[in-house]
Order: sequence, then C-alpha cells, then structure tokens
Amino acid sequence: MARYTGAVCKLCRREGKKLFLKGERCHTGKCAFERRAYAPGQHGQSRRRKTSEYGLQLRAKQQARRYYGIQEGQFHKYFLMAERRQGMTGENLLRICESRLDNVVYLLGWSNSRAQARQLVTHGHFLVNGKRVDIPSYLLKEGDSLGIKAKSKESENFKLMLEANEARPVPQWLDIDREKAEAKVLNLPERDQIAVPVEEHLIVEFYSK
Repeated sequence: MARYTGAVCKLCRREGKKLFLKGERCHTGKCAFERRAYAPGQHGQSRRRKTSEYGLQLRAKQQARRYYGIQEGQFHKYFLMAERRQGMTGENLLRICESRLDNVVYLLGWSNSRAQARQLVTHGHFLVNGKRVDIPSYLLKEGDSLGIKAKSKESENFKLMLEANEARPVPQWLDIDREKAEAKVLNLPERDQIAVPVEEHLIVEFYSK
C-alpha cells in the first residue's frame, strides 16, 4: 500500500479530532480542523448515524496509525509484537510507536512534524549511538543516545528549525542537551507520558476479533 500523499488536514477532519499532522500550524488559527471541524466531502456536514462498536474500534486504529504516520501492515506487525511483550497490549503498542526514530526526532524538536522527521531520517541527518541511521521505523531502546550529524547542525535550515522549536516541551522519558543537539532515551514511556489522543483498548479489540 502506497503512503498517503494527499492533504493531511483532511485526515484530522475525517477522524473528528486534531492529530497534529502539520506540526506548529496545528496550534494556530490556520489549522483547517479549527475552521472546518467536520468530515471532508459533500456529505461531511450531513447528520450521521450512530457509530457501531466496530466503527469505534476502526476509527481508534486509524487515528493511531495516522497520528504516527504508519501503514497498516507495519502497524499490525507492531500489534503482534506488543502481544508478545509483558504488560497491557494496548500500552505496549503505543510504547513501540513512540520509540520509533522518526517520532523521537519530532518529540525532541529536531523537526516541525513527524512527516518531516521521517524525511530527515531517510536523508541520514541523525546518529544513534554514534552511527548514522536512515530508517524512520528504527526502534530505540532505553539508554540509546541520539545526535544530529555535525554537517547537518551547521546548515542554516537546521539552525532555524532548532531555534523555532526550542520552547517545545520534551517528554520526561527523553533527556536533551540543546546546545550540543544530543539526546538520550532515559526509559521507554509510561502511558501517562504518551500524548496520542486515542483509546488503545479499542485497537486491541479491533485486532482481537
């Protein structure tokens, strides 16, 4: 399945909630969801029937996928991985998604959105434990260190982006040195440290049918 390349604001409107797919723009009055908080299409404003139990489960799964920018096959693979781990499957699933390299790059303020983070990782701008990693889905572990390549740090675009995102709060499970543009994974996040706006138990129910 090809990656979605359409207008991402339509995805937020389809899901009925802000998924913050456009980075800082989502926090301004320019956000399309703020101006048109209804589903896209000619029937978007029409009255809808009550959503079924399956529909709620499907929407929860789609919301999480779109929030992290993950395709269906990869997301299902993460679910199977989460099932094999100790603890609650839903929390394990979100923890896996949170630990993706592209997501962590975004959380650290080293990109303006997860989509941009994915592109920057693919172009090889980041180091993990001192080695260049260009796989956005690379799963980080507790104790891993991250950094921006020296040449990339010197580019004007990176300097402007880092300066613009300097005030963005970083989750407690990550430690960042903004001056050196380095960071470390202190531990994998607990559920209350994960900001994804989704009810993960509905995703578990969806895949458990």
